[in-house]
Amino acid sequence: MFPAAPTPRRELPPARAAEGTDRPEPTERPSDAEGAAGAAAPAPKSGGRNAFFDNAKYLAIVLVAMGHAWEPLTDGSRAAEALYMTVYTFHMPAFIIISGYFSRSFDMRKDRLQRLVTGVAVPYVLFETAYAFFKRWADDDPGHPISLLDPWFLTWFLVALFIWRLTTPLWKVVRWPIPLSVAIAVLASVSPDIGDDLDLQRVLQFLPFFVLGLALRPEHFKMVQRRAVRIASLPVFASALVMAYWAAPRMSSAWFYHRDSAQELGTTWWIGAVMTLALFGCSIVMVACFFSWVPTRRTWFTVLGAGTLYGYLLHGFLAKGSRFWGWFDDYKWLHSPLGEIAVTLLAAGIVTALCTPPVRRMFRFAMEPTMAWAFRKDPADSARARVSA
Repeated sequence: MFPAAPTPRRELPPARAAEGTDRPEPTERPSDAEGAAGAAAPAPKSGGRNAFFDNAKYLAIVLVAMGHAWEPLTDGSRAAEALYMTVYTFHMPAFIIISGYFSRSFDMRKDRLQRLVTGVAVPYVLFETAYAFFKRWADDDPGHPISLLDPWFLTWFLVALFIWRLTTPLWKVVRWPIPLSVAIAVLASVSPDIGDDLDLQRVLQFLPFFVLGLALRPEHFKMVQRRAVRIASLPVFASALVMAYWAAPRMSSAWFYHRDSAQELGTTWWIGAVMTLALFGCSIVMVACFFSWVPTRRTWFTVLGAGTLYGYLLHGFLAKGSRFWGWFDDYKWLHSPLGEIAVTLLAAGIVTALCTPPVRRMFRFAMEPTMAWAFRKDPADSARARVSA
């Protein structure tokens, strides 16, 4: 029996992850073993990008947008709640695993630190500020604070990614990184004193997925693409939906947000530890099933995988605005089966449009600024330039 828990304020875990900043860290020159594994890579490359990962990122961001659209429908529909809980089991972990995978080469080298600042820290500051002003206007809340220590809605993931990547060198040297990260997540889930600063509960509870991504290699993704895994994933998904339908009235979906400690969810510490371990196991299985159905070839949406950060951060304005403006209260037909289908398709269409190249060009100044003026020049580069001249 799942522990019942009072449902706190609803907030959907964001998503943007896959690759973390949408600009993957270039990998180091592969070792002989990695080079051999490269022959078993899950997808062909084009223009330096891997179609499999771009496809996975796009499909995951579509599920994120759908989940945000379903959230207002879950109170009146057990089926919507079951689908919502099932998707939340794996879409965020999938993003984080890919983010960790593309962070394997991260170190404290100057260019990588600069990219961490321009690709993660700067977008966080800009969008945390933009969301604060948006809430003041759209929700008629002029006193809403601008606090960079208390991420609001989607921006928590950028904080998490910044912290995770900075700790990457540590995970490369410890002997058992995955068990250690799981232990940290369990301890966080039973520690209500952590508080809300920088959303550290989420940072720590989602940490094992990032560390798992650091440990994965191309052959691991190839393994889940096998036909046997793809076939087995169908009954697994079906079983997950049935289980979620049973659990919907008995379990708070807040467990999937990894935002609160067990005590804050109204249960005992040991149940929090058990739930953290159980959800980690369930998420890994569901992520494997999800990856097994991701196309490895180039498709019409492969190019959109490079723009998931844009879709993630921009769709949040509409996701929150629909609540502030009472759309789901004013248009009751949205709570009918036909309305739920319409909302799902609309969410998928909007986030798809936000991942397109024209949108990326329009908002690149905020998402991918170069900011060369903000960093000191490397004297070695200047010396090399004089020698070559």
